[in-house]
Amino acid sequence: MAALRILIVDDDPWILKMVSTVLEKRGYQVFAAGDGQEAFARATELHPDLIITDVMMPRMDGWNLVRNLRARPEFALVPVIFLTALGSDEDRIHGFRLGADDYLPKPFRFEELDLRVGNALRKRVEVLRAAEQVRKEEPRKPKDTGGIHGSLKQLGLSSLLTLIELEKKSGILVLQRADGEVARLFARQGRIVAARLDRGVQRAAEAVYQLLTWSDGRFDFNAVDVDMEDEINLSTTHLLIEGARRMDEGA
Repeated sequence: MAALRILIVDDDPWILKMVSTVLEKRGYQVFAAGDGQEAFARATELHPDLIITDVMMPRMDGWNLVRNLRARPEFALVPVIFLTALGSDEDRIHGFRLGADDYLPKPFRFEELDLRVGNALRKRVEVLRAAEQVRKEEPRKPKDTGGIHGSLKQLGLSSLLTLIELEKKSGILVLQRADGEVARLFARQGRIVAARLDRGVQRAAEAVYQLLTWSDGRFDFNAVDVDMEDEINLSTTHLLIEGARRMDEGA
């Protein structure tokens, strides 16, 4: 199996050298960039499995780098860790709003960075395996009912919504928790257009934000034509970023 590829972005040569050395000893294939503009070009070329980036850099800062990456479907599932001297709660929330997966303020311990890198890459591998399993199983299913079924512990809702968007699927996603609570999300051409919870009064985007907190239960997606008004009017990226921000504030 090929070594997982990590792109490190920082305008401090010492940080690049130290972080690269630590991660290379763990068996990762490491690439470096000195600013966001260079990093965007390298990411497009290399398609890394993980990106670790500073924020304050010349030409293009880390905020804009992540914003530009998340705007492209091929980087929707690539985890991003901010490694920066900006350590305030506002900066962390801003990072998660942009779609970062983790945030580690400087100065940092290499042991902690190593742990966070491992967690991010394990999640990345799990998501890709689940997505590949979905693709393998789909051709066996009838065309009119091509479905996705599984556990939210194996494939979280955020990753599931990203997969639906990338595949431009239309259908109904049913979520059921262990306590019996049921919810339904309606997708048209990959975009979530409506959401319903059997318990509670939440509708539209507010329902999606609540569902993103579900970490257990099952999901069943059935591919059908969905012809209903778009009650949400937000992209999947926006829903996931706002949902992450709310979970972060709640925590």
